[in-house]
Amino acid sequence: QVQLVESGGGLVQAGDSLRLSCAASGRTFSNYAMGWFRQAPGKEREFVAAISWSGGNTYYADSVKGRFTVSRDNAKNTVYLQMNSLKPEDTAVYFCAAHRSPFMRYPGSFPSAYDYWGQGTQVTVSS
Repeated sequence: QVQLVESGGGLVQAGDSLRLSCAASGRTFSNYAMGWFRQAPGKEREFVAAISWSGGNTYYADSVKGRFTVSRDNAKNTVYLQMNSLKPEDTAVYFCAAHRSPFMRYPGSFPSAYDYWGQGTQVTVSS
């Protein structure tokens, strides 16, 4: 059983930064691409960023490109999402997810490609 535990969310002002962490356990973390998604009230879950199993490839939604950075530390079984220049529209619950297939260079942006999810961490950005 894979467990993903997010942390690092909170209430910040527009322009501030936050770093989310997602600690994984239960399978060989370094073999699997990881993704970050978010869901705002009344909206569907949307893709934010993804990182390949090796960390050599990263992908971002257009809405966060240039502001957010996804990274991973395979020795610590942890994936991170550094969020800079936060905007009120970034307010959402943020989820990390593990891809269902190993060794994916391009993990994709569809939630259905990921089979394990964390419980989410709230990020609120005030204007």
